[in-house]
Amino acid sequence: MLTLAAVEHELRDAGLTPRGAFHPEPEDGAPDIQPGRPAATVVLAGNAGPGMWRAFSAERDPDRDTLDDWSRAKLEPLAARLGARALYPFEAPYLPFQRWASRAGPCHVSPLGMFIHPDFGLWHGFRGALAFAERLDLPAADRRALPCETCTGKPCLTTCPVAAFSRAGYDVPACAAHLATPQGADCMAEGCRARRACPVGRDAIYEPAQAAFHMKAFLRARRDEG
Repeated sequence: MLTLAAVEHELRDAGLTPRGAFHPEPEDGAPDIQPGRPAATVVLAGNAGPGMWRAFSAERDPDRDTLDDWSRAKLEPLAARLGARALYPFEAPYLPFQRWASRAGPCHVSPLGMFIHPDFGLWHGFRGALAFAERLDLPAADRRALPCETCTGKPCLTTCPVAAFSRAGYDVPACAAHLATPQGADCMAEGCRARRACPVGRDAIYEPAQAAFHMKAFLRARRDEG
């Protein structure tokens, strides 16, 4: 009989981090495994800290393979072997992965708009999910509170050099414009300065190469939109 522990073991062997699981309700928007065969369990996969990055950077062809390509190459054969359907947050029509993250674990929206986790802080992400027709046994839900509620200084809101983050939201154009200048070199090389200011999950902070990879991807996407 398939178990959550077995699925999580397979994910770790593939270089991915298990990110929780849940039994979807109709309002969660989980697609059917096949027409007329609804998903009974969704297991999320992604990263928490630098582990996935190390696997990706060791295996990819820098001139050809994107992180999305690598994620598909890992999850598709795993889904076929386990009798699941692989789902992704980067493919249209876009699935409600943020809702799923909140259902699967203690993920909350931080003042920066990014999802924060009590253990991993802002240094985590979701690369896909495996949807199963079987209702796997799951542990009790982890419902720890938003760690930002007890953070008195809120340094994430006062550290950005161009004040792109505030209680009013995220000024994306100001952030992107700053990154494209010499003054943005620190954020481009080490990761968003406001994100680095968060005191939660310091042990999971991304390595500079991983942070730079994501910052370049963000800036490239902004240029493509323009």
